[in-house]
Amino acid sequence: MSGFGHGTRKHPRSRGRMGSRGGPDRVTLGIAGVVCAVAGFFVLGIVLGPVAMVCGWLAMGRRWASRAVAPLVAVILGGLDTVLAVLWLAGTPGNGWM
Repeated sequence: MSGFGHGTRKHPRSRGRMGSRGGPDRVTLGIAGVVCAVAGFFVLGIVLGPVAMVCGWLAMGRRWASRAVAPLVAVILGGLDTVLAVLWLAGTPGNGWM
């Protein structure tokens, strides 16, 4: 039996995968960003595109020097999704543009 304060683990509050501190890990954010970007091509692109870009940016660790593929795909597809949604909204009849 271990005494008070002398547990079997040396660091009971050690960090999780990829150094996350209580939040979701970077791999999960990258995959969530890709899912949001792909879903944004079909529904609510004006909302899901920026969400995908933010998830991808956070998954890259808020810097561009990342070798992970999923966050980069999320940022690129999210940006493309946002641009296409804005162009679609600007080009709809009844707005005075056409």
